Amino acid sequence: MVAAAAALAPRVVGGAALEVDRVSHAFDIDGQLLPVLNNVSFTVAPGEFVALLGPSGCGKSTLLRLVAGLEPPRAGSLSEDGVPITRPYPSRVVVFQDPTLFPWRTVWQNVALGLQAQGILKRERARVDAALDLVGLAKFRNAYPHQLSGGMAQRVALARALVNDPRILVLDEPLGKLDSLTRIAMQTEILSLWQRSGFTSLLVTHDVEEAVFLATRIIVFSDRPATIKAEIEVDRPYPRHRGDPALAELRHRILGLLGADATW
Repeated sequence: MVAAAAALAPRVVGGAALEVDRVSHAFDIDGQLLPVLNNVSFTVAPGEFVALLGPSGCGKSTLLRLVAGLEPPRAGSLSEDGVPITRPYPSRVVVFQDPTLFPWRTVWQNVALGLQAQGILKRERARVDAALDLVGLAKFRNAYPHQLSGGMAQRVALARALVNDPRILVLDEPLGKLDSLTRIAMQTEILSLWQRSGFTSLLVTHDVEEAVFLATRIIVFSDRPATIKAEIEVDRPYPRHRGDPALAELRHRILGLLGADATW
């Protein structure tokens, strides 16, 4: 593992700054505009871990698509280190809820896909091994997706993202379909990878406990069309403990903002 981490180290450049400036967006459905984001503005510092919380369908995942450059906003702008985001770019990598692995490719081949698409796989093969080592799947390099558990498949998806040295890692509910024990283990894994690699992370989740456990800051959105209701600093050191009374109090406060604190 030490050798694998060293293979990645020379290319780690740290996280990028992200700016979302007065962004509004809407979908055209049968000729009618459905607003999903309304004048959203925030910044993310290099290396920060920001979680986005809000009601289901309010526009959080849409915002991540805009950050990734998968589509342009209808109004406003987004930028990475001051450069406008107008298209997808290797420095911004998305990990979705579904691992979306190609079933006919081995674990190693799935992780290598990005490097292969860039035409640099031949000289960067060691990076694939390094990424698999970082997520603890070196022994499964020749396995196929159907031979993996859900948590292992999501680790492959993380390795596929990390092999590209992202400066911004966009996480769209990547643990949403995992069982509770696997989810807890993967939260710790993501945190470790973030601390080790220094990328900027933007996470969409519906799990308030997950947000307060992972993030340095939490942005809470309203119902659609989403506006920012609150930005909350999570001023607790790492490693964090789920039984920390300060985190429990913060969780209750956020649930209140989401209108779901009555039973807590």
